[in-house]
Amino acid sequence: MISTEIAPEPKALLCVDDEPVIRDLCISVLEDYHVIPAEDGLAALKILETTEVDIVLSDVKMPNLDGLELLQKIKEQRPDQAVILMTGYSDKGLILEALKAGADDFINKPINLLQLSTTVDNVFEKQKLRRELIDLRRTDQLKNDFLGLISHKLKTPATAISLFIQNIAEGIESPNDANFKQMLDMVQAETVHLEQLIQDLLYFSEATLQEDNLLLEPIDLGLIADRVAIAMQPAAHRRKIRFTNLVKPPLPAELLMLNPQRISFAIRALLDNAIKFTQEEGSITIESKITDQQIKLLIKNSGVGIPQHELAKIFNKFYQVDPENTGQVRGFGLGLYYARDFIRSMGGQLYIDSRPGEDTVATIEFPRPR
Repeated sequence: MISTEIAPEPKALLCVDDEPVIRDLCISVLEDYHVIPAEDGLAALKILETTEVDIVLSDVKMPNLDGLELLQKIKEQRPDQAVILMTGYSDKGLILEALKAGADDFINKPINLLQLSTTVDNVFEKQKLRRELIDLRRTDQLKNDFLGLISHKLKTPATAISLFIQNIAEGIESPNDANFKQMLDMVQAETVHLEQLIQDLLYFSEATLQEDNLLLEPIDLGLIADRVAIAMQPAAHRRKIRFTNLVKPPLPAELLMLNPQRISFAIRALLDNAIKFTQEEGSITIESKITDQQIKLLIKNSGVGIPQHELAKIFNKFYQVDPENTGQVRGFGLGLYYARDFIRSMGGQLYIDSRPGEDTVATIEFPRPR
């Protein structure tokens, strides 16, 4: 079996200076970094709109937008962005003002090559530690939120099952009672729901505990999709939903480099959501589209649709759409978050297109192998 690992992304540095010689100097000296040049502050802001960088290294005196103004605008939009300013020895007042604005360090002009590389490396390490601390705090908060969500989600079906058994034991419920069958159906439904929640927890645990070095191997996307669709059909049929699988392996003829566990999880999460939000007698279709450049897997469902203001939040952790405002949405609100994260980690994209009262379409897209 052929496998490969995703290579770590190079460290990125945005070098902002109106002098080409300084930009070229940074590119040649900072060999461990992917240096992105910008001729002034306005050009730097335009780059930052679409590009993530580890460090911004900027001159202070520039036309159009100087380094101090650039620093202030960056900190307004990205408070945690590391910024190093290049300035002269005599600019003590400016240095004090820049420190107040959140500058991480300074490099004196004319530039000393050793100071340049040492300062950039030191700021990168400090930024790395800062991000790790932020991630630890975020992880701790997510852990607390998740534990609270688990206890809430598991409590309802467990309580219903426990109460029913207790009533039988005490003789309150009897098979001869008129409502016994109705209560039994309800408890059976809660049991199935409890099993599904536990299965979801197992999926999430397996997905999040995988090693950081993601192993990829040649995969027939159509075959994976077909297997997941077959496994999910009974859940759709229990809700009287028409389930149509139009995917025909192989998809495409060239195998894609994917992780089988992660792509299976993503497809399953999308189908699970489609089933959850499709009303009885509705329909779900999974199909494929192939162009010269792309392979697409589309999952359509005839549910109630998602309002535009909710569509922007659906990939957030623990966020759940509640179209009927019942406050009783099933699941943990993690499926879409991990589905998009996993697909991105394999070089693909996940899109959701939906409007109230119309079909919802989830699209998994991968570039076609050359």
